[in-house]
Amino acid sequence: MRRDTFLKSLAALAAAGALPLSARAAANVKMMIPANPGGGWDTTGRALGKAMTEAKLADTVTYDNKGGAAGALGLAQFVNGSKGDPNALMVMGSVMLGGIITGKPPVNLSQATPIARMTTEYNVFVLPANSPFKTMKDVVEQLKKDPGSVKWGGGSRGSTEHIAAAMIAQKVGADPSKINYVAFRGGGEATAAILGGNVTIGGSGYSEFAEYIAAGKMKAIAVTSAQRLPGINVPTLKEQGIDVEIGNWRGVYGAPGISAEQRKALTDMVLAALKSPSWAESLKKNDWTPAVLSGEAFAKFVDDDFASLRAIMAKSGMI
Repeated sequence: MRRDTFLKSLAALAAAGALPLSARAAANVKMMIPANPGGGWDTTGRALGKAMTEAKLADTVTYDNKGGAAGALGLAQFVNGSKGDPNALMVMGSVMLGGIITGKPPVNLSQATPIARMTTEYNVFVLPANSPFKTMKDVVEQLKKDPGSVKWGGGSRGSTEHIAAAMIAQKVGADPSKINYVAFRGGGEATAAILGGNVTIGGSGYSEFAEYIAAGKMKAIAVTSAQRLPGINVPTLKEQGIDVEIGNWRGVYGAPGISAEQRKALTDMVLAALKSPSWAESLKKNDWTPAVLSGEAFAKFVDDDFASLRAIMAKSGMI
């Protein structure tokens, strides 16, 4: 076969998606992170980008941090600025759904393209080291007496720790609409408030508080998983008679208006990255639980979770 004919055939196969990922031209991926540097979405996006480049799935990955409004500002920028771009990705997750429900932004997640869910991270609730309370039972007793006297600290309104606090109140017979929740813009602010004793109880992903728990500066009293987290000796809410389980899942979306073929290529690239040694290392380092779901199954999951969160938030007086 002549060389020019061979090259044309190779190009046609690549365009049709018939070549393995390793044989195609690697992409220059643009990663929208709709949060400030240092938080869970930022860590997730950069870990995925690192896995892509180390596995030779992408030549380069560039990152754009746009925090605010539980991801709604970054979502708006992504939807309006990335139309038809087959190499654009946006990190998102359950917190964004909560933010959309409470904030009602002018753009909608349905305008972008579902690619894959990647992880779930369960929340841990902690007390400041000098707290008069010692257990979740102590907190619940106070919550029943006077819901407003218990100051919960965590991420944005509609975050999983905010919803978990409302669910706890509901399950123990307190009025969830009266919970006193203080939303912080980032993990650093919430951590400072807990360490300073400015909130009664704080919630976040375990990895964000792990070093302070290990140093005795925070006391972990409950996790929101169904079973205890591997290697972490903290009781679940269910163990303590509170029937609440909620995970802070994270995933990625593609740009609006990409073709079915481009969506498949992007999904294949993400799924390949999630099988890499680099990603396995990130899972271990950050205490993330793998929760891979892609394609239409992921799109349905997002729709169902959105409806479920809206119902919980409506019952809790959050919307």
